[in-house]
Amino acid sequence: MPSINIHLSRSSVVTIDGLAASGKSSVAQGVAQALNVPYVSSGLLYRAVTYAALNHQINLEQESEILAWVAHNGLKLLPKNDGNQVFLNAHDITEQCHSSLVDANVSIVALHQNVRAWVNTQIRALEKPFVAEGRDMGAVVFTDAAVKLFLTASSLVRAQRRSLERPEETEQIKAMIEARDTKDAVNSGAATDAVVIETESLNLEEVIAASLDAIAART
Repeated sequence: MPSINIHLSRSSVVTIDGLAASGKSSVAQGVAQALNVPYVSSGLLYRAVTYAALNHQINLEQESEILAWVAHNGLKLLPKNDGNQVFLNAHDITEQCHSSLVDANVSIVALHQNVRAWVNTQIRALEKPFVAEGRDMGAVVFTDAAVKLFLTASSLVRAQRRSLERPEETEQIKAMIEARDTKDAVNSGAATDAVVIETESLNLEEVIAASLDAIAART
């Protein structure tokens, strides 16, 4: 997608929030490419912590054990406008973070408030401007963001989209998404000043276009 005539200041952040499989990463990537800035996937950091905890047999219910592990191991997010990578002790673990096992467990890790604080600290320290996507980027992490967007769609539509990336059947994925929605409810929700975009009847290009229109109207 070509760049457009929208210029973010050097301190600007655009946030894109939404529930599981609402298309945040794909939309954030398209918007970031159009704006010629990186996008930041907060969810990938939560996935990385979850993957590492599972891989090292850390009890996911034990926040202190997870934080102790994170403190002594190098976990780093590399944001770009064509994708994000996450590294564990300089090893790229991005692909391993996108699995059904991580899908099913990441909400457990993300409920830990000190883990959330750690992730938020990492993201706030990144060089601006950028597009940040996640669950609470606009409502909590970047409350002064230049523009806040929130993507929404039914659990069925989100499951149909995710079925293109996972081996499970759509109904099984739908059940997993609805269970995750319930777990994520406490940390998800549109900021009061967010532009809500209903993506159910839109394709990816149309959602990106609607997002850019909203950004242009507010910058």
